Amino acid sequence: MVSKKKVVVITGGAGFLGSHLCDRFIREGFKVICVDNLITGNLNNVRTLLKDRNFDYVKCNVSKDIRIPGTIHYVLHFASPASPVDYLMYPIPTLKVGSRGTHNSLGLAKDKKATFLLASTSEVYGDPLQHPQKETYWGNVNPIGPRGVYDEAKRFAEAMTMAYHRSHHMDTKIVRIFNTYGPRMRIRDGRVVPNFIDQALHSRPLTVYGNGRQTRSFCYYSDLIDGIYRLLFSGYHGPVNIGNPKEFTILEFAKLVVKLADTKSKIVYEPLPVDDPKQRRPDISLARKLLKWEPKVALEDGLMETIAWFEAQAKKRTS
Repeated sequence: MVSKKKVVVITGGAGFLGSHLCDRFIREGFKVICVDNLITGNLNNVRTLLKDRNFDYVKCNVSKDIRIPGTIHYVLHFASPASPVDYLMYPIPTLKVGSRGTHNSLGLAKDKKATFLLASTSEVYGDPLQHPQKETYWGNVNPIGPRGVYDEAKRFAEAMTMAYHRSHHMDTKIVRIFNTYGPRMRIRDGRVVPNFIDQALHSRPLTVYGNGRQTRSFCYYSDLIDGIYRLLFSGYHGPVNIGNPKEFTILEFAKLVVKLADTKSKIVYEPLPVDDPKQRRPDISLARKLLKWEPKVALEDGLMETIAWFEAQAKKRTS
């Protein structure tokens, strides 16, 4: 009997966000094909799904090729190194997955007549001169700086996605993801949430770069996944910001992690990395209007869940 389930392909499906998307689509009754070359992804993130008859894992580098037989209804392109540690270690693969990987994933969606969703990023705004950032803002990016490999890869990916939409009349979506945190982040990820939690849990000093007055807004993964899911089934084709508009300084955030982790860790300061954005906060007016979406999980609640997950992982490693 031929399955009548809708089929979704998720590139980067064994990564932090990709794996949570796999979980969501399985719960919603889809057949999920997870594609990942595991350069930064981890099969442990989808381990519980591997025995599910509606889940398939395909090891594949989408920058080289992606061929999946059968009917496909949706292609979500989430494959890419996504933290400074990763894309500074893998600058050329980052550029390739944003260019060739996007092209190949769009080609798959076009061939299958599938809806395509691109995981873009708030990094397309660079070190923004507009605050908060609206989708209409073109950004302030240094194309030859160390972060440019990620920023420009995503900007190119957006341009490619819109070109396919206009030239081939494809149903495409673009989500611009702002800082997101939660279980399954890698402890050596290099981003501020796992850095601070790891340091706090081991009673090491929390490393704050610059004076700590630079700002970020933190969205819990479950809120983000819900926003992406809603966007996929919307009729909108332009970029949409998905993130939490509540803004914190990095120093405020460090103090909150120290409090919630119940640690005596001190705070130390180091020089600000090159091209590090001074402020970052999404204007989510479009998401509120279009998707009836806004974040629900308070930062303290999400951080407590995330800290508990990191504690459990630490116990597994020592047992």
